[in-house]
Amino acid sequence: MATQEPSPPSSMESNKPGFPKKILGNKLEDKHLCNCCHNILRRPFQAQCGHRFCSYCFNRTVSNGPQKCNACIKEDIFEEPTSILKQGCAFPDNAVRREVEHLSAVCINENCTWKGSIKEYEMNHEGKCEFMIIPCPSCKERIRFNEQERHNERECPERTLNCKYCKEPFHFKNIKAHDEICPKYPMICEGCAKKKIPREKYVDHIKFCSKFRTPCRFHVVGCDMSVEKEKIHDHERAYAYEHLNLLLHYIMGMKVSMEGLQPQGLELAGHKLVELQQSLRELEARVSQLSTTSSGPPVQGAAAAAAAAAASSSPLPPPPTLAPTLSVSTSFTPLPSSVGAALELQLHSEKTKVAELGRRCTELEVKAGTFENVVCVLNREVERFATTMEASNRQHKLDQDKIEALTNKVRQLERTVGLKDLTVAEMEGRLREMSATTFDGVFVWRISDFAKKRQDAIAGRAPAMFSPAFYTSKYGYKMCLRIYLNGDGTGRGSHLSLFFVVMRGLSDALLKWPFNQKVTLMLLDQSNREHIIDAFRPDVTSSSFQRPVSEMNIASGCPLFCPLSKLDAKNSYIRDDTIFIKAIVDLTGL
Repeated sequence: MATQEPSPPSSMESNKPGFPKKILGNKLEDKHLCNCCHNILRRPFQAQCGHRFCSYCFNRTVSNGPQKCNACIKEDIFEEPTSILKQGCAFPDNAVRREVEHLSAVCINENCTWKGSIKEYEMNHEGKCEFMIIPCPSCKERIRFNEQERHNERECPERTLNCKYCKEPFHFKNIKAHDEICPKYPMICEGCAKKKIPREKYVDHIKFCSKFRTPCRFHVVGCDMSVEKEKIHDHERAYAYEHLNLLLHYIMGMKVSMEGLQPQGLELAGHKLVELQQSLRELEARVSQLSTTSSGPPVQGAAAAAAAAAASSSPLPPPPTLAPTLSVSTSFTPLPSSVGAALELQLHSEKTKVAELGRRCTELEVKAGTFENVVCVLNREVERFATTMEASNRQHKLDQDKIEALTNKVRQLERTVGLKDLTVAEMEGRLREMSATTFDGVFVWRISDFAKKRQDAIAGRAPAMFSPAFYTSKYGYKMCLRIYLNGDGTGRGSHLSLFFVVMRGLSDALLKWPFNQKVTLMLLDQSNREHIIDAFRPDVTSSSFQRPVSEMNIASGCPLFCPLSKLDAKNSYIRDDTIFIKAIVDLTGL
């Protein structure tokens, strides 16, 4: 037996440690515990030192090479090579395995009432308990196993949805962010109040919407009002007085700005003109005095010529020391002709400059006069419109009051109509539900547009459908059907799945629980030849048939109700793109 190496356990057996101690329904014995994980042995192996290990624990221990047996060390019986754990030195302990498998077990999950042996627990219940707490693979939230489907469809923040406008997929937690960028998201025009305008067409709409508010054309001069496009001309007529005032202030500001640039230049020009006029008078006096002299020493003549040359080079008046020189005696020599010509040229140049400055001053005065005329015209226009605008404003205020009163009345009427619409819609829904409801335990469900609804199920947009409610009697059990057109669970993609659902009713307190009536489900052959029928009697221990504490219990039924290949082939179950599902609840004992 030691020479024959045992076959390794299967992958199913070798990937789980021992059973938790809490599942044991009676007294725990040490021989049933793994010396590694200290839980109840699963597929026990016995080492050559005599200690037992789970198959998983033993393989994990020796995966990195031979190891010392910790149990031998702890019990102080360690000896080599017997206490060395290595591949091939252990064998399956089938006797202990049978003992363990026949031990009584209970489920450790809260609210679960399952009982049996450890063998039954491993084969039929472990990993399948409806009350088992598991993490959601998407959001990691811990949920019950039987609530996984509802969590994935309705509660998981990481679930994927398809936008009902643009059909693009997105995570539920990003629904608001997607609505902000969705090109098909319906917008409401702030002007005409038109609804359901796709975001991608909203800009084009407001370009041509006559009710959309746009800034006044006089906003560049200070008008800050926004007006509907169709009323822009009315606004300009009604606010002409205000617009003229704004325009007047704007022009006056421009004038002040221009005048602020001119005074310095005008002052310099005035000073220049005064200096030139003074120089001109002095030059004329000098010429007249020099022309009357008849003689003088050459030095004095040279001095006069130098003074004339200095005067021609600068518009400034001559220095004061030059005045005594001009008081010459009759003994001076006559003025040379070249000096007279230079003085005449200087005089002509100064007159030209004076004329140019006068022309510039005249131009500035003309421009200032033009601005003053514009201001006077605007003032007259303002005064002319003032009276008319005052009357128009009074009439406008009266019109606005009337419009506001009518608007309030319209809003009140709209609210009343909205409430009436809600009431009518609610009444119509109740009427449809009542027209489809039966009270004899027999219900026929007509499903139209079968091809479209099946495609929606395949794409994941609407994997399941609920039927209207029906009853066993007027005060009896309330029930409905749930169908998966592309299958659910083991039948997904291959079968049509049909389930029966017990719902919370108003008379549940008067009824016997758990629900224990036989249920027959049928897919009707519309040629009345071969119906597809499945029937079951409820498992009274299942939570699906207890008295409901929420709107409806967990669905229970037939995941492999009808092969989809049978519906894809030529058949008489689908006609005019419609199928009929029938449910019959046995009323025996009610």
